[in-house]
Amino acid sequence: MRELVRGMCSDWAVSVRTACGAIGFDRSTFHYQSRGTDQAAVAKRIKEICETRVKYGYRRVHVLLDREGWGINVKKVYRIYRALGMQLRHKTPKRRVKAKLRDDRAEAVGPNDVWAMTSWPRARSCGF
Repeated sequence: MRELVRGMCSDWAVSVRTACGAIGFDRSTFHYQSRGTDQAAVAKRIKEICETRVKYGYRRVHVLLDREGWGINVKKVYRIYRALGMQLRHKTPKRRVKAKLRDDRAEAVGPNDVWAMTSWPRARSCGF
């Protein structure tokens, strides 16, 4: 459509407004220019940061990029970070030993053989 408008302007010597109005094309769309950042350069910089600082996640990488003046959104940093496969692994929690697999308590054979403590405070005569 833009080529058609340009052709009409040059061939028939009409203004952009007239040409866009004749074919029903918005002038704002005709004059629109994308301001997208170079994603390859951003991806390269994210990769450099992740190679030097292995434990940094996408949020910390975004802070560093912001300090360097890239002016890029967190969501875009996350998309590029994930596309590069730089996600940090999630630590799995330690599994507790089941009660069935635990060793039984040692039985007392005589006095002072097995001692145990409780975490509950005992009531005293003074009230606490």
